[in-house]
Amino acid sequence: MTPIDGTPILSAAQMRGAEEAAMAAGATVDSLMLTAGRAVAEAVRRLAAHAEILVACGTGNNGGDGYVAALALREMGLDVRVAALGEPRSEAATAARSRWMGPVEPLLTADPAAILVDAVFGTGLTRALEPELAAALERLSSAARLTIAVDLPSGVTTDTGAVPGDAVLGDVTLALGAVKPSHLLVPAASHCGTIRLLDIGLGPDIGAALRVARRPDFPKTPGPSAHKYTRGMVAVVAGAMPGAAELSAEAALRAGAGYVLLLGNTGTTVPHAIVRRQYSADALGDTRIGAVVIGPGLGRDAVAASLLDDAVLADASLIIDGDALQLLDAGRLATARARKAPTILTPHEGEFDAVFGKSDAPRIERALTAARDTGAIVVLKGASTIIASPDGTAIVTPPADPWLSTAGTGDVLTGAIAAVIAAQDIRHISLIDRVAAGVWLHSQAARRLPGAFLADDLAHALSAVRAAL
Repeated sequence: MTPIDGTPILSAAQMRGAEEAAMAAGATVDSLMLTAGRAVAEAVRRLAAHAEILVACGTGNNGGDGYVAALALREMGLDVRVAALGEPRSEAATAARSRWMGPVEPLLTADPAAILVDAVFGTGLTRALEPELAAALERLSSAARLTIAVDLPSGVTTDTGAVPGDAVLGDVTLALGAVKPSHLLVPAASHCGTIRLLDIGLGPDIGAALRVARRPDFPKTPGPSAHKYTRGMVAVVAGAMPGAAELSAEAALRAGAGYVLLLGNTGTTVPHAIVRRQYSADALGDTRIGAVVIGPGLGRDAVAASLLDDAVLADASLIIDGDALQLLDAGRLATARARKAPTILTPHEGEFDAVFGKSDAPRIERALTAARDTGAIVVLKGASTIIASPDGTAIVTPPADPWLSTAGTGDVLTGAIAAVIAAQDIRHISLIDRVAAGVWLHSQAARRLPGAFLADDLAHALSAVRAAL
């Protein structure tokens, strides 16, 4: 039972492929089920604290895992009951049911227990639970002290984060073999509680293109030869609403940048360490600049469009956010694609729709398609943020602090990403991992703050998070 940080993410189809590969290497459906069920039992044993356990089993292989877990828990000396939705429908689940020698209660009328293990539906569910079943699971879960979901809470989909109807609210979800997209994507993720990964024998490398975000592996302090330019020089272009650019500039400093240059007409707010200059296109040609930020508070008029055109022609890495995203027409996207230095786009849902059009496709798929089409790293912001690369890989964050839903926090994120991109001492780390590191710093800063914080507070909190790495 391990944390999920940095681990692969598999869709339902990919999970089936991984299981088939394991069977080609000598495993069987029965052996995988035995391994999974026993791993579930060990995790439940640690969490149950000798309380009575009710294992709710479905009719598929997830239910089979439940029967194996129930038997293993009984052999450990715990007080276990089993309730089932019906007779098993798969050969492996039928075999698992046959090994359970105790009574099996009807799930719809079963009495509750202190610990509920939800093994009714796992991966592959695409429809809403039947109302009678949903009501029974809600009754059992509400009466339980702890609800533990096996693989996924019953009622959530596997791949999209959708919850088509009522679903179990798990306190803990035991992901079997690999994390699934819905462990991270809302609203499904809000049903999962704490997620822990169980090894079920799929092997060390399951070759997923998607990964869960993780803590960055950065040097704790700059090296002895570090100076302000090796730590990273960031240029931020200010526009019609300079306060947003100032937030990005301060965030870049506090996320570790050594030098931040704020270009344009701005106020005189602290920190005074930010270097302020009048804007000129020539200033973006400074070869020491590691990253350029444009978009926060930029405006959307002809002046703003001209500033964006200058930034797209700069040689440094470019982070395009906010208003600048709204100015990205086909011509500018083509110019950005031709850049030699990396381009990072950081849209929230509304900005993403404005640039790429609305779609009912899953968020991960949309982000990957946008990255492929633009040649840019796309950071699709939201409760769960998706960092997608043109090469088809992506990193997905667990749901962030909901207090981030306030004005200016996106500007802080842009500055944090810019600081990591500009730093010279970590350029051996892949670009997507550096962008994800900026997102991680931003999320952790929010977790350090009490509720109802300001974006200014969030920028300040980055210093402590960066220093704690």
